[in-house]
Amino acid sequence: MSWLRSVSCRMADRREERTGQRNGKLPEHLGPPPSGFALLPWLLMGMGAFSNLFQGRTSNPWIGGIGLLLFNSLYIHVVFRAFSKEAREARSTRGALIALGVVTCLLGGLYGGSWLLFFPLLGLAAGAIVRGPWLGRTGIGLSVLAGVVAGLRDGWGAVNVAYGTFLSTMVTAAILSLSDAVRELRAAREELAHQAVEKERLRFSRDLHDLLGHTLSVIVVKSEAARRLAHRDLDAALVQVSDIESVGRQALTEIREAVTGYREGSLATDLDRARSALQAAGIEPVVRQSGPPLSAQAEALLGWVVREAVTNAVRHSGARRCSITVDGGSERVRVRVSDDGGGAAVPVSSPPGSSPSVLPGVGGTGLKGLTERLAAAGGLLEAGPGVRGGFVVMAELPVGVAAA
Repeated sequence: MSWLRSVSCRMADRREERTGQRNGKLPEHLGPPPSGFALLPWLLMGMGAFSNLFQGRTSNPWIGGIGLLLFNSLYIHVVFRAFSKEAREARSTRGALIALGVVTCLLGGLYGGSWLLFFPLLGLAAGAIVRGPWLGRTGIGLSVLAGVVAGLRDGWGAVNVAYGTFLSTMVTAAILSLSDAVRELRAAREELAHQAVEKERLRFSRDLHDLLGHTLSVIVVKSEAARRLAHRDLDAALVQVSDIESVGRQALTEIREAVTGYREGSLATDLDRARSALQAAGIEPVVRQSGPPLSAQAEALLGWVVREAVTNAVRHSGARRCSITVDGGSERVRVRVSDDGGGAAVPVSSPPGSSPSVLPGVGGTGLKGLTERLAAAGGLLEAGPGVRGGFVVMAELPVGVAAA
């Protein structure tokens, strides 16, 4: 059917895209969103003023102490509200920033020296709050203000204070704006990917419905014909039964071809499904994965190992805990699935290049077939009782394995 050929083509395109993603760069991990804690270490710039206050080098120490406490409190309040758009644009936040500027001017004008370093801190807080067209005017205005106050106290040293204030304002605003833009783009990309998956799922469900609907309709019609002919013409009824068998086999082949692209998922997907299956069976899953990206063929083979081992654990082990470990190196990757259940089996293993030796009672045909597949790909599979009880399945493959 023409539509089935188009399905196969689209499945091939999707497999190529997934392979390109595996062989390309690792997905970025941006970590948790930034918060006001990232800007707190800059308060150490005020240690000089605190030292002067503590050593009694500051006149009117009570005023200086209250001013220092007020500055730190306002600074912390402002920077923690800078990472929420609603809080950042609130009038109370802008009012706190203005109050911070007033306190900075009073302390810098009254004491000078180390107290003038509060102006770059003021610029940092302003850069975290002010965005858009007002940023440039705010940075220049704070620099001029810092230069004037510092000039009245320290003369030409005001140039450094003004430059530091302008630089802290603009650099802070640029970094935080870039961080916001990256996170918004990433959220948009994830949303688009989610929508694409949903769209593909709906499309495939429609195609599969069309295939099964047609096939089942043919089977129903021929079954009715066979039932009517069975009493008066047995040979004709057998012909209809033969046609039913042929249609069923052809439909099974077409369904397998259609779903091939969906069954060849990534190893990460198989690990997620294994974790979900174990939890549903009341078994505590412990999943660990490390190492470089794998080829598509290696992920497919190891995904089969994970599915088969977890299926056996769910059905036969009676375990309370199941551990899945994926440990990748520069040349080979190993998958180990172990449980603490009471299942037992005869050990099985096959070294690379040798014919697989499978003893009776080891996971039925599932592990037997996996042993043959891994041996053909230059790998090995071992299964049997663990040293401390339970059952262990271990598979090993070359990292760059080709299709077996």
